[in-house]
Amino acid sequence: MKTIKTKLAVALMAAGLSFSAAAADIKVAYDADPVSLDPHEQLSGGTLQMSHMVFDPLVRYTQDFDFEPRLAESWKRVDDKTFQFTLRKGVKFHSGNEMTADDVVWTFNRLKSSPDFKAIFEPYTELKKVDDYTVELISKGSYPLVLQTATYIFPMDSKFYTGQTEGGKDKAEVVKHGSSFASTNVSGTGPFIVSAREQGVKVDFVRFADYWDKESKGNVDKLTLVPIKEDATRVAALLSGGVDMIAPVAPNDHKRVEGAKDVDLVTLSGTRLITFQMNQNSNEALKDVRVRQAIVHAINNDGIVQRIMRGFATTAGQQGPEGYAGYDEKLVPRFDVKKAKELMKEAGYEDGFRLTMMAPNNRYVNDAKVAQAAAAMLSKIGIKVDLKTLPKAQYWPEFDVCAADMMMIGWHSDTEDSANFSEFLTMTRNEETGKGQYNCGYYSNAEVDKLVEESNVETDPAKRAQMLQQVEATLYNDAAFVPLHWQNLAWGASSKLNIKPIVNAMNFPYFGDLVVDE
Repeated sequence: MKTIKTKLAVALMAAGLSFSAAAADIKVAYDADPVSLDPHEQLSGGTLQMSHMVFDPLVRYTQDFDFEPRLAESWKRVDDKTFQFTLRKGVKFHSGNEMTADDVVWTFNRLKSSPDFKAIFEPYTELKKVDDYTVELISKGSYPLVLQTATYIFPMDSKFYTGQTEGGKDKAEVVKHGSSFASTNVSGTGPFIVSAREQGVKVDFVRFADYWDKESKGNVDKLTLVPIKEDATRVAALLSGGVDMIAPVAPNDHKRVEGAKDVDLVTLSGTRLITFQMNQNSNEALKDVRVRQAIVHAINNDGIVQRIMRGFATTAGQQGPEGYAGYDEKLVPRFDVKKAKELMKEAGYEDGFRLTMMAPNNRYVNDAKVAQAAAAMLSKIGIKVDLKTLPKAQYWPEFDVCAADMMMIGWHSDTEDSANFSEFLTMTRNEETGKGQYNCGYYSNAEVDKLVEESNVETDPAKRAQMLQQVEATLYNDAAFVPLHWQNLAWGASSKLNIKPIVNAMNFPYFGDLVVDE
């Protein structure tokens, strides 16, 4: 495949906006590369990792889940519905255009039209320009998660993305899993410019000489991202010096990395939930709550954590992990094969039935192995599983059409809040609002929908927690999905890379701040 050098990067280099030759040149290996350069095409970890390299949000999370200013230098609540942000002055896009309130408003309107992101922004009526460096985010009602939402506003270069391509297509168009101007061209405010990209092979980044954050001590001038699907191959590349950093490090490779010379293993507790959804539209048996409960009882998710994840995960019985508002310690994992068989008999499926299952094989830690184990466990209660695993790039188009009876999905709460799990994974599907966008179980419960909606306007933390705990209890009793575990995070890196300050539980390393020792 031919390497594509972005026109913007070529133009910048030709204009003499090159980069310091003294700083570091590193290579990073992930299990997959970003599927697109469009920050609004897909709400996924890979997209958000890329966004933090090429763009900047209004605010971003610290390692302890606090908020720090980025393109918004300050903020304040004006009234119950209005939140005001003051923007930094003098911020340049990669194109050379200056960022103003017009770009932030344009970006917000595009987010509202994105199939993947519009649910996050559904609580808002508009983002209004006050002056060139002040905007106001206005909600439909009282809303408790405004700063969390602002972490997803990565201002785009409205002048760069406005107009038509040579083929007559709108440059601002959001195209899922297709070719568009925004998916192959990019102008952000971030620390790195995409200089070349070969999908599935590598993405080259170079430091943006006019980057606004002059206080950052980051000294990486060139970064190459290479996808290495196989866990063992990724570790071998790190240990041989072929790459400088890898993610993730599979649990069975931790000791190997820890024992290597001049290599560090950095781990953090994670909040990404790994589950299976049960498609009630594609398989009649899954409409019966007793069958869904039987499936939940049949899958030994604690055994999966211990044997396949090597203990590097936390067994889940609900959506939100401990520490989230909706967490309820009573909603524990419930592996019980005897109970599962009783439920199958009660539902009239004593002889079992057949179902299809799909999972990715390079998106989550040990995803294919987890799916294989779950399929084997279901066979113990007479359920014959036709399992198909696919690379990430091929899996998501299949997931978008809910192509199997059981589909794996991992979810990291976009707002570090348990309501977000329900908004995308278990609320009734609604194309207009984006609610239930990733609900391939087609689970629908009006009471759950009502409680989540009410929680999103409740600013009293205690009342809100009670609502979300009721949601979790209902989902638990209805066996709305199969909870597996919350996936922990691990990175491996050369000791010359000081990665501890830049990694976080959101799994969006802030590479612009990375310091590499000489």
